[in-house]
Amino acid sequence: MSRRSVIKKRYPQPDSNYNSCLVSLLTARILKSGKKSLADSIILETFALIQEKTDSDPLQVFEKAIQNITPLVEVKARRIGGSTYQVPLEVSRYRGTNLALRWLIAAAKARAGRTISIKLASEIIDASNNVGNAMRKREETHRMADANKAFAHFRY
Repeated sequence: MSRRSVIKKRYPQPDSNYNSCLVSLLTARILKSGKKSLADSIILETFALIQEKTDSDPLQVFEKAIQNITPLVEVKARRIGGSTYQVPLEVSRYRGTNLALRWLIAAAKARAGRTISIKLASEIIDASNNVGNAMRKREETHRMADANKAFAHFRY
C-alpha cells in the first residue's frame, strides 16, 4: 500500500439505458466472461418482466428492493486472546449496496425457473415486498449482529 496518498474510490458510470449507477453495478455483478452486452440484455429483459408483472416503474421497484435488502450491521471475526469473536460492525452505504446486490443475484440463481431474467425479476419483486431469500439473508445477518452485541466493544 502506498504511503504517499489516499486512493480515491472510483464509482461506476451511470447505465446507458436507465441512467442509474445502481443498474451499472448490477450489470457488473451479472457479468460472465466479460460479456457486458449479454448482461445488459438480461437486465433489459428483467426490467421488462418487472414492468409487466407490477405495472409500475421497474427502476423504482429495483431501487426499493435494494433499499430493503441493504444491511445496516454485519459481523466480522476478530481474534482476541486466542479466541475468535464475531464482532458486530456498522456497514458503510457502499458496502451495504454491494452486499445487497451480491445477495440478490445469489438468491436469484438459487431460485427455480427457466431463465436468469425470470428468476431475477421474481427475486427483485419479492425483495421490494420484503420477502424472498435475499431478505432472509439480511434478517439473518441482523440477528447474528444482535446476538453478538456483547462483543461490540472489540471494535477494530
